[in-house]
Amino acid sequence: MTLALGGRGSDNSTANGTAVVWRGRTLTYAELDAAVEQWPHLPVHDASALDLPEALMCVFSAARQGTAVRIEDPAARPDRSAPTDPDAFLLVATSGSTGRPKPLQRTAASWVDSFPEFTEITGIRRTDTVLITGPLHATMHLFAAVHALWLGACVTDDPALATAVHAVPAVLRDVVRSMPGARIAIAAGAGLDPAAAQLISAQGVRLVEYYGSAELSLVATRVVGEHSSLMLLSGVDARTEGGYLFVRSPYSALSARGWFGIGDLAELNGRELLVHGRGDAAINVGGTTVIAEDVENILTALDGVRAAAAIGSPHTVLGETVSAVLELDGSRELDLIRADARAIMTKEALPRRWTVVHQLPRTASGKIARGALV
Repeated sequence: MTLALGGRGSDNSTANGTAVVWRGRTLTYAELDAAVEQWPHLPVHDASALDLPEALMCVFSAARQGTAVRIEDPAARPDRSAPTDPDAFLLVATSGSTGRPKPLQRTAASWVDSFPEFTEITGIRRTDTVLITGPLHATMHLFAAVHALWLGACVTDDPALATAVHAVPAVLRDVVRSMPGARIAIAAGAGLDPAAAQLISAQGVRLVEYYGSAELSLVATRVVGEHSSLMLLSGVDARTEGGYLFVRSPYSALSARGWFGIGDLAELNGRELLVHGRGDAAINVGGTTVIAEDVENILTALDGVRAAAAIGSPHTVLGETVSAVLELDGSRELDLIRADARAIMTKEALPRRWTVVHQLPRTASGKIARGALV
């Protein structure tokens, strides 16, 4: 399957339809296709510093020309001293949530071949307008935009026009409120906490969660309210070793082929997947393993907490204790929030240190930047 505008082939309705509405600018599929056709021929394209419409023109022109395209954070480019693989199409990078971004190379097929199943699971249609909530060098947003244009849907930055959106949970629960036509919300990039899931689902929006990584793309999905667990995609295999998740996928980057260790702690029950979070976010409190994401989900569900992060702090006796860093919404004082936490959390998971910040450090995709936080 090839990457082309408008799905498996354009028709008049697609050509005359709206492809992009961005910063007040509108492009039809016919106009976008003409721009793609006229794009310069280069051995390697670079869309990193381009605005979204031009960046997507560059991506689809590279696919049409059979060349590679770089889409990286201009402020934190990965080292690309190694030669480009002749099969590479997308030159992207990890998010850098735990350190400096690492370069990745992937083929067009490693994304496009997953699009039909992803379309069926999410329910996104050609008639949808998909809201992009972050820069394209964050692969979650690039995937969302490329999938939408492959399908024949519209891409926008205007929540008032959008019917579908991809975002991390912390962003998703706020942005859905500003989408009067919201039909589908897709959560990715971090675990979907119960509070966010309940809030979004209560608005009558189809809520889909997917788990993946920059190296592997889609791994597992669930439709909230229909499935209690993430389910591995067709063709994706997984196993655990010492509690850590390893995945073998047809959708992997070139460097992640075969069995690839993501670094997340997880459990498998057949094709069902339960992800506990990053192994480097496992906090050893006196011999008890506390998963940072579990603590964060509990804290985020408390009244008055907008967002939360949990990290391990060194302790001379226990090895580590939990420290909490919170964004508050201003409705409640920290002492009341701490009291609520003490009433429901185990003594090992209960934070010993509490810090309130105006804004947690985040990556471009909206995930907590643990390296910066520590």
